[in-house]
Formats: sequence, C-alpha cells, structure tokens
Amino acid sequence: MSTFIKGLIKNKLKQLTGDELINYGKEYGFAINQTEAKQIINYLHKKPIDPFTSNGREVMFRDLARITDLETARKAQKVFYKLIKSYGVEHLFNE
Repeated sequence: MSTFIKGLIKNKLKQLTGDELINYGKEYGFAINQTEAKQIINYLHKKPIDPFTSNGREVMFRDLARITDLETARKAQKVFYKLIKSYGVEHLFNE
C-alpha cells in the first residue's frame, strides 16, 4: 500500500500548479509570490526527485535554494512538511 501512496504523492508533486502552491502558502500562513511559485513548479516538473529519503529531500531543497533563493526554499520546505503532516503520511518520509 505504501508504494501506491508514494506513487500518488510523486504524481501530485509533478502535477502541482503555481496557484495551488500559492494557496497552500496562504493556507499554512506564509506568502509565496507568483515568480517563486513558478520557479518551484518548474523544478518539480523537470527534475527527478525522491522526497521519501532524507538525502532526496536535502537535494531537492538545496536545488530549490539555488534556483530561487534560500528564503523561498525554506517556504517550500515548510509547505511540504505541513502538507505531509496534514495528510497523515509522515511515516512515509522517515527514511
């Protein structure tokens, strides 16, 4: 079952839109502007990522900091962790 859920999560990351990301930011209490959202979305759509391992997440957020800036990468990281917690799938990200 976890393989199926992991596939769904990876697909969701690949299908996220900038507007969704902005709305998640608003929902979780911080602002991401349109440019930042586009940069994050472009990265997620183009780069093969493994968010389920600590190394994969580290690479993902380090790359985002290079593409955008450190503050934007931190915002993206906050959205990411709040989303996985809100959906109750933290156990899939403990590797």
